[in-house]
Amino acid sequence: MQTIESQTLLIDAISTEKTVTSESGNYDAVRYNAMKHGILSKLLVLPHEDRSEFDDLLAGLIEEHQPAGMTEKHLLEELATILWRKRRVLLGEGAAINSSLWSVAHQQNNKSTVRASVPLEVGLSNDTHDLIDLLTASPEEIAERQRNAELDLAATRKAAAILRKGGANAYKRARQALIEESRDWWDCSVEEEEYPATAEGLAEFIRESLEPICYRMEKEARYQPAIKAQTLGEGLQVHRLEKLNRYETHLDRKFERTLAMLLKLKELRNRANSNSEN
Repeated sequence: MQTIESQTLLIDAISTEKTVTSESGNYDAVRYNAMKHGILSKLLVLPHEDRSEFDDLLAGLIEEHQPAGMTEKHLLEELATILWRKRRVLLGEGAAINSSLWSVAHQQNNKSTVRASVPLEVGLSNDTHDLIDLLTASPEEIAERQRNAELDLAATRKAAAILRKGGANAYKRARQALIEESRDWWDCSVEEEEYPATAEGLAEFIRESLEPICYRMEKEARYQPAIKAQTLGEGLQVHRLEKLNRYETHLDRKFERTLAMLLKLKELRNRANSNSEN
C-alpha cells in the first residue's frame, strides 16, 4: 500500500531528477553511457561473462522505459541486474542437469536405468554398453538398429533350430545361417578356444552369448524412447535444483517490486508535469 511518506519521497525524487535533467543540456546523449558504467553494472558482470550481452539487455530496457532521472535510471539498472542473475540461474540449472546426466550415463555402479525404463518387460539387461549411442542416435539410426537386431535375432534362432533338428551337416548349415558379424564372432571364439568347433559348441555359444545379446539389442532399439526418458528423468535430480528455484523465485519477486516502483515513479512524474503545465 502506497503511504503519504513514500509518495512524498517519490515526488521529491522527481523534482531532483527534473533539476538534474534541466541543468545538463546533453543528458539524453550521455544517459546510456552513464548507465553502462553505473555502480551496479560495474560490479555485476564478471570477467568471464560477455559484457556486450549485458549492454544489449540494458540498452533494450532503456529504449523501452526511457528513464528521466537518477532514480529511474537506478531502478532500470536494477531491473537489468535481476534479469542478468536470472540468466545465471538458467546456466546453473543446465550445468546441474548436464552433470547429473553424465553421472547416470557413465557411472559403472548405476546399471538400473535401462532395466527400470520398462520395468515389466522381459529381456532388457542392466549391462548395456551402448547407452550413450542409444541416447544420441537419430530416429533413422534407431530404426535401422532395430531392423538389424531383428534380422540378427531371426538368423540366430534359425541356426539354433537347425542344431536342434540335427542331421547331416547341421553344424555347417547352422554356422552359415548366422549373419556375417555373428559368424566372425563365432570363428574368433573358436580360435581362442572358448568353444569347440562342433554342433554342441555352436549351440552353447548361441544359447549363452549370441541370442541374449541379439534379444537385448532388439529390445533396446524398440524401447529407446522409454530408455531416453528414464535417463533424462534420473538425470534431472530435482532436489539439486531446489536452491536455484528458490533463488529464482526471489529474483522474480524483486523484479516485480522494482518494476512497480519504476512505473509508479513515472506515473507520478507525468502527473507532476501535467499539473505544472496547467
